[in-house]
Amino acid sequence: MQNFVFENPTKIIFGKGSIARIGAEVKRFGTRVLMVYGMGSVRASGVYEQVLNSLKEAGVDVVELPGVKSNPLLSRAKEGIALARSNQVDAVLAVGGGSVIDTAKTIAAGAMADHDPWEFFVYTKTVKSALPVLVVLTLSASASEMNAAAVITRDDTLQKFSVRSPLIQPKTSILDPEALYTVTPSYTAYSAVDIITHMLEGYFTNTEPGESPLQDRMVYAFMRTLMEATEKSLANPRDYDARANFMWSGTLAFNGLTTAGMGVVGFPVHMIEHSLSALYDIAHGAGLSIVLPGWMSWSSAKRPARFARLAREFFGVDRSDDARAAVEGINRLTAWFRSIKSPVTLKEGGIPEGDIERIADNAVELAKTWKLKDYTKEVIVEVLQHCR
Repeated sequence: MQNFVFENPTKIIFGKGSIARIGAEVKRFGTRVLMVYGMGSVRASGVYEQVLNSLKEAGVDVVELPGVKSNPLLSRAKEGIALARSNQVDAVLAVGGGSVIDTAKTIAAGAMADHDPWEFFVYTKTVKSALPVLVVLTLSASASEMNAAAVITRDDTLQKFSVRSPLIQPKTSILDPEALYTVTPSYTAYSAVDIITHMLEGYFTNTEPGESPLQDRMVYAFMRTLMEATEKSLANPRDYDARANFMWSGTLAFNGLTTAGMGVVGFPVHMIEHSLSALYDIAHGAGLSIVLPGWMSWSSAKRPARFARLAREFFGVDRSDDARAAVEGINRLTAWFRSIKSPVTLKEGGIPEGDIERIADNAVELAKTWKLKDYTKEVIVEVLQHCR
């Protein structure tokens, strides 16, 4: 196990009826909040009314920014920045999933800056100050409710980049599993894929030598719990325990816990997928279920032992040859993605195979920004060839 520092200051309030506590949490930071939410599902589910009632009872004035879409846009965040400034809000409240939370984080940082917020995402500026961010979670996938990262797409260039700063990490996140009851089967599946990918990228890409049995077994436990919860949630969307296990697994999967002690890890699958969702507006999780198996096939040919270990210890593959075991493990994961109806090829995702060069051209810019030096355009093309 390598040296590490783990600090996670987000306060989690979990369980039935917990949305009613958001007003008091916001009131800790002021009396006027910008509430950011999506395309209407929070109204249909009743969460919107619960949040407004809680804020009203706490004496908090509300400014609203609705309409955040999946694969959130920088232009919408800039509208929120203007609203936050003109209304002199004290905090930003995200009511939604990762796209909404990431937009709220961008607004929180951008409202306190005197430059284009895109500079945070290309690392020419660092976040110096930010409004407090709070969350009512309605879609579990990104773990943005308990981490310091945000992702946004720049409209004019179709670049989907990220920023990381402790200043944009949520102060409080409300996690009520009942808010997941109305999540559609497709987004339940895509969310599960996103959560699994977060864990497996850390599992496979650590570059430091040595054993990591605690982290490995944590990943196995979270994955097994999540996969069971996904299947139960698809069978019965109102299964509270299934939704609760799904929600908490998703948060723990990418809050720094599973990679503590793993050394340097990278996120090449996310890097490549960001181009799919930026260029084709495919759901992020759907894009990941296309890229992850392809990347695993490409990568396992170079380093089969780690992939064989997952195959044996998680999937129960009984093969002594590492290369064969790795292939069988990848096939089993791919089959599970198919079983929950998430696409596993470019064709299934509606992405033209003839666009591989275009995708690689887009992705390599993010690879440079993230300092993934091994991922040249030629390498990204190779990976994408495995996704057909």
